Amino acid sequence: MKRVLFVCLGNICRSPAAEAVFAAKASAAGLAASVDSAGTGGWHIGGPPYPPMIAAAAARGYDLAPLRARQVRRADFDDFDLILAMDRATLAELSALRPGGNATPLHLMLENAPGCGTDEVPDPYYTRDFDRALDLIELAADGLVASLTRSG
Repeated sequence: MKRVLFVCLGNICRSPAAEAVFAAKASAAGLAASVDSAGTGGWHIGGPPYPPMIAAAAARGYDLAPLRARQVRRADFDDFDLILAMDRATLAELSALRPGGNATPLHLMLENAPGCGTDEVPDPYYTRDFDRALDLIELAADGLVASLTRSG
């Protein structure tokens, strides 16, 4: 079973969406995976995802409502097999937070969606483009499922 953590800034838009999308796609593909999401910031700890993101995801069949925001913990680097950041700033912060000697792979989510035209999922909290974020997350989730299925 692969353990995957998705990370963005506040854990209320992109990373909970990535958690729900990937979980659904992995399940549909018969891929055993344990998924979670977190933010580098702690402003929203314990709160639900942002309501417009919940609505946009629900329109595509993904249920974000039960998810709750949490902040990245040092233990996450040992508890997960792969940590995926939604943007370069988050990836840099994760690299700085990584405990010495830890080798858990850290990557950008969109490395799994080559040819999508960008390497960052824009933050819809600021852009207001929830559908664009979900489009990119779905592409990357498809690529990640395919990659993990191939690697066994």
